[in-house]
Amino acid sequence: MPLVKRLPARRGFNNVFKTEYSVVNVGELNRFEAGSVVDRDRLLEARLVRRGKRPIKVLGAGELDRRLIVRADRFSEGARKKIEAVGGSVEEVASAPKAS
Repeated sequence: MPLVKRLPARRGFNNVFKTEYSVVNVGELNRFEAGSVVDRDRLLEARLVRRGKRPIKVLGAGELDRRLIVRADRFSEGARKKIEAVGGSVEEVASAPKAS
C-alpha cells in the first residue's frame, strides 16, 4: 500500500498563508457599558478573546442593545449594521499583530 494511503491525516492542502481570526459575536458585546470603547485590550480583559496575537473579527450573531465604539480588525456586514443601528460606531484598525 502506498505511503499516502497509509497516512490519511497528511492528505490534502494546508494553506500556510491562511489568516485565523479570533471571533467575537455582537451579542457578547452587551456586557460592556453603554458609550464605552471596545478594543483588543478590553476584549482580552473580558475574556471574549483568548489569544491576543490573532486579529479580531466581529460577527453579527446576537442582538446589541447599547451604543458602543467597537475597534477590531474585521467586521461582517451584519455586525456593522447592528452596531450602527443602535447608534454605535465601527472602526477598523489596520495595525493588527501578525497571527502566529
